[in-house]
Amino acid sequence: MDYTYLLLLALVLLSTKVFGLATEHVHLPQVVGALLAGIIMGPSGFGVLQSTDFLVKTAEIGVIMLMFTAGIDTDMKELKETGVRASVIAVLGVFVPLFLCGWLYFVFFCGGEFTPYNLLRSAFMGSVFSATSVSITVETLNEMGKLKTRTGTTLLSAALIDDIIGIVVLSILSAFSSGESNPVSVLIHIVLFFAFVLVVGMVVRRIFTFVAEEHWHSRRVAVWALAFCLLMAYCAEAWFGVADITGAYFAGLILCNVTKARKFVAKKFTVASYMVFTPVFFAGVGMKTNLRDMNSNILVFALLLVLAAVLSKVIGCGLGGLACRMSRHQSLVVGIGMVARSEVALMVAQRGISAGMIDESILPAIVLAVIASALLTPVLLKLSISRGPELA
Repeated sequence: MDYTYLLLLALVLLSTKVFGLATEHVHLPQVVGALLAGIIMGPSGFGVLQSTDFLVKTAEIGVIMLMFTAGIDTDMKELKETGVRASVIAVLGVFVPLFLCGWLYFVFFCGGEFTPYNLLRSAFMGSVFSATSVSITVETLNEMGKLKTRTGTTLLSAALIDDIIGIVVLSILSAFSSGESNPVSVLIHIVLFFAFVLVVGMVVRRIFTFVAEEHWHSRRVAVWALAFCLLMAYCAEAWFGVADITGAYFAGLILCNVTKARKFVAKKFTVASYMVFTPVFFAGVGMKTNLRDMNSNILVFALLLVLAAVLSKVIGCGLGGLACRMSRHQSLVVGIGMVARSEVALMVAQRGISAGMIDESILPAIVLAVIASALLTPVLLKLSISRGPELA
């Protein structure tokens, strides 16, 4: 047996943690550090880390666990409190980036040919930048004492709904990219998938609620939750042609209302995921980001993509805020607060590459846009808050 995989895993864990701590020190998410670790230690840099079948499969488990955690961390009570306002902001915050970033990809890489395949590829690219990573915004608002304001609460709820809509869009695009040429058949599979989620959700939620009454603090609940997560990921991909991460996300969403077990399961998943699987996923994305293959066309595309990624959220979410009778300043703050992208964007990009919908050569442009959005959000957010009236 070849034991090189042990050395590779050790190097991935060490490098992602070292770079993660370095980026955290300058108030950036550790995700950025993990990406940089993959870029610097991978083919673009020293060439120490190489992608293997073991790392690919470990990364896939990591992304599945990440999506489950995102689902189980969803606060349904908070969503109900903000209701229509957050939903309007989220819808525009998804579809404006979907069209703007998708259009940019269409212009650069589809030759202006309006074929179903090119439109699907463009939509996949747009969906990469539909979801929001609100963790940076939360830290910035908390630091400025604005997290508990009405604007802050609306922003957080909109980000949660944003993720749910983004996952639904991904489900539809994944089904269409699975090779099935009949649109009716694809739509039937999608409808069946959501019916399956609904039925399984009602049954499993009751089982977990019953079990959690006595054993909510037992490790067996976390193990059963992991098994459920993996089964839902498998069923989504194998039975319905929907992305496995979509199944994992809805598995988490099903369990998010099992009050007693929710925090315990989320904590166990976070520990297991961030100790092994998640660092491998982000390092893997970094390793595939081969900066040496970038040409002038991709560089120009990357710079325009950064601009489109920022403006699409500011415009989309800002218009949503104005439509819900928020002030111009509040709408601007909400729009800027939704700019940051992170884990979900990279997951969708990875899914697009695997499905053959996104060319791996433009991954550096995607990573650059994700990192730039993470860098710009706190700076722009602080400027917009400090130079406007007091937030309500």
